[in-house]
Amino acid sequence: MPSDAVEMELAGRVVRVTSPDKVFFPRLGATKLDLIGYYAAVSEAFLDANRDRPTMMQRFPDGASGKSFFQKRVPNGAPDWLHTTEVSTPNGTTSKALVLADLAHIAWAVNLGCLGFHPWPYRAGHPGEVDELRIDLDPQPGVTFDQIREAAIEVKGLFDELGIQSLPKTTGNRGLHVYVDLEPRWDSYSVRAAAVAVARELERRRPDLCTAAWWKEERGQRVFVDFNQNAPHKTVFGAWAVRPRVGGQVSTPFAWDEVGTVQPEALTMAVVPGRLASRGDPWSERRPQSLAPLLALSERDLAAGLGDAPWPPQYPKMAGEPPRVAPSRARRDPV
Repeated sequence: MPSDAVEMELAGRVVRVTSPDKVFFPRLGATKLDLIGYYAAVSEAFLDANRDRPTMMQRFPDGASGKSFFQKRVPNGAPDWLHTTEVSTPNGTTSKALVLADLAHIAWAVNLGCLGFHPWPYRAGHPGEVDELRIDLDPQPGVTFDQIREAAIEVKGLFDELGIQSLPKTTGNRGLHVYVDLEPRWDSYSVRAAAVAVARELERRRPDLCTAAWWKEERGQRVFVDFNQNAPHKTVFGAWAVRPRVGGQVSTPFAWDEVGTVQPEALTMAVVPGRLASRGDPWSERRPQSLAPLLALSERDLAAGLGDAPWPPQYPKMAGEPPRVAPSRARRDPV
């Protein structure tokens, strides 16, 4: 029979879960309690990727088919054992964000209807030391998943040439992410500059397939290498996290030899724990890498006169940035 609440002992904490039988993923029939069970099953891999990271919550109080909102700030009434850290926005607003410390923290967030964990690319307490470069391969209208696969192979080829280990995962939707585990020596501005250089180099090598064009009107039916996902204060959907889709798809790390066969739609919360148990964590051997080879590419581009790439609209104007206006509009506007 449905119950109003259950108490679960997780990581030495007691977490109260209300409405445990509420269906969060209608296509699977999976409930709030099922989602906590999923995270318990993959907790080692999930926490290896996300532990101690401040995390923005994407909350769906009525499940994946309902309305949602993003929440950086931990709400009032949170338990006193909850780990938090201060984060800021581009305009300087600060808030106390959840830190993914253990399974109890995950379950606490799930109880609030969190169906999306979006971690920052640094560890709590060290916001100036980014330890992940995140390459987001974003499909534009008309782009097939086979093109995304091909773009990912190009990313791997570039990183292999530079002696950089790279780590792929599905986004849980239509794209792929490629991560680089970094030595914590560089700030987010340097990491973004490296990502811009990666996008431009991929476009030079495969202009038919990849684009670094920030303006949508210039991208065409190509894979956009979204460098601005590495801008300061930006978050990306977390590895092993269940996407807020009715089918419960998971943002799933995979091995490079699977890139030609991986099927993101089939990687759901019902499937991934078994896959992880049988194959292991493909990111378990990741090693911190140097950003220096990518910064050398960035310096080469700057020396050639390319300048910075456009920033998102919520950021202040940056030195060396081109006009922040779409080319078609710039042609229409009077001088």
